[in-house]
Parts: sequence; C-alpha cells; structure tokens
Amino acid sequence: MAEGRHGVLFVCTGNICRSPTAEGVFLHMAKSRGVLERLRIDSAGTHDYHVGEPPDPRAIEHAARRGYDLSALRARQVAAADFREFDRILAMDRGHLRQLKALAPAGSPARLDMFLDHSESWRGLDVPDPYYGGSRGFEEVLDMVEDASARLLEEILAGLAR
Repeated sequence: MAEGRHGVLFVCTGNICRSPTAEGVFLHMAKSRGVLERLRIDSAGTHDYHVGEPPDPRAIEHAARRGYDLSALRARQVAAADFREFDRILAMDRGHLRQLKALAPAGSPARLDMFLDHSESWRGLDVPDPYYGGSRGFEEVLDMVEDASARLLEEILAGLAR
C-alpha cells in the first residue's frame, strides 16, 4: 500500500526472536530475487517489552550461521498505522492473530494471516517461541521461517505479476 510497494509485516510478542527472524529471512530472499524494491518488509511486536532493542543475540547468531543478518533490526510495537500501510500482517501464532484482529481498525485493508499457513510443512501450526529454550528452538524457527518465506514470496510475486 505504501509507496506503491507490497507491504509485509511479521508480528510476534516482543519483536526480538520470531518476527525479526522472519523479517531478516524474507528481506534476504527478496534481495536475492532482485525484487526488494517492490516490497516493504518490517516486523513488530504485540507488546512493548523490547522497543528499540536488537533481536535476541541467539536469534542473531543462528540466523548469521545461515547467512542472514539481523543485527541492524530494532524492536517496535504494532501501531494503528500498520493496518493501513501494510498489505499483509502475518502472525507467528494464534494468540498474535487474535490480538491483531482486536487491534485492527474497522475497514482496515490489511490481510491478517498466520505466517505458517504459507508453508508446506507446518501449515496450521504456530511458530514456537524459542526464547526460553535452547539452540534447537532457534534452528527450528529458522527452518519454519525459510519454508514459509519462500512460499510467501512466490505467492506475492505471482499476485504482483497479474
């Protein structure tokens, strides 16, 4: 919607693990495909716990091992303007989707979806929060995010080609 680009916003709780990972992976894939200028990509949290902070160091570390740079990202909270400025707002879990639906202004044009509904292997599931777990949780999140991001990007590009 904004600036003639298709806007995609990834949302989790504090915007330090799941949603910045999705933002970083999706940015990387869009840049690799040469379509970054056609998209507006961002992430946010439903809560203000970490506003202004970088992603969790473990998220940064695990993403970097796969070639994704999350270091410049900073947490922010979902704002009312997001429902006008983004075409798609993707929730990492069902709780986030409920919160987003409650926050969405009447008549909002943004499409609210579950992020993993765009994956092949994890459709209908929540992206688990790796915050309180170990390394395996961050790797699992990356596996899910890569799968869903690749398919989401294909879906968006097909829609833009019409």
